[in-house]
Amino acid sequence: LDLEIRAGEKIALLGVTGAGKTTALRLINRVYDPTQGEVLLDGTPVQDWSLSRLRHSVGVILQDGILFSGDVRRNITLGDESISDESIWLALEQVGAQDIVRRLGGLDGELLQRGGNLSAGERQLLAFARVMAYDPTVLLLDEATSNVDSFTEQRLQDAIERAMEGRTTLVVAHRLSTIQQVDRIAVMHQGRLAEQGKHDELMAKDGLYKRLYSTYFAAEPAA
Repeated sequence: LDLEIRAGEKIALLGVTGAGKTTALRLINRVYDPTQGEVLLDGTPVQDWSLSRLRHSVGVILQDGILFSGDVRRNITLGDESISDESIWLALEQVGAQDIVRRLGGLDGELLQRGGNLSAGERQLLAFARVMAYDPTVLLLDEATSNVDSFTEQRLQDAIERAMEGRTTLVVAHRLSTIQQVDRIAVMHQGRLAEQGKHDELMAKDGLYKRLYSTYFAAEPAA
């Protein structure tokens, strides 16, 4: 896989299940280390970054937001005392989750294990606010809106669109609306980069992207 991404560029990774999209994301923040080749961030191999600096710089949002029992503040900051309450509220407002936290009683409000007193969509909004509170320069979104209801999905899409501004973003695409927001689409097949380009360019090639688009996206209404 040979993929170069410019600072601030927004890339959608597209491909069938097992194509390697999630693995590619996990190589960036060192969930995995490559067995050959290298992953560079700002020209430096990610293995040469301290894990603390790397995890502050790369924000990850998965399909299911991970929350734990305890107050909202600690769930957002993960114990990082450099993140002020003002920064937390700003992050909550950025993703449209401030009303959820007010309903819980503010930043001192208690969450149950795995956020059991919230809906799936509310958990995802708080997980997204956590990432925004750390203000990362790189965003990795792995089907971040796939497990939420349509109302929450629109709130998340709006938050994602704002969050991507000025940040390098890789997003595993599963919605047409996601594809329409990015600068470039990278189509993966069996761990390799099969095609890349903009929507119109890839449709004109009449290749893998066009087949995937016709199968998964053509029936969706345009945003």
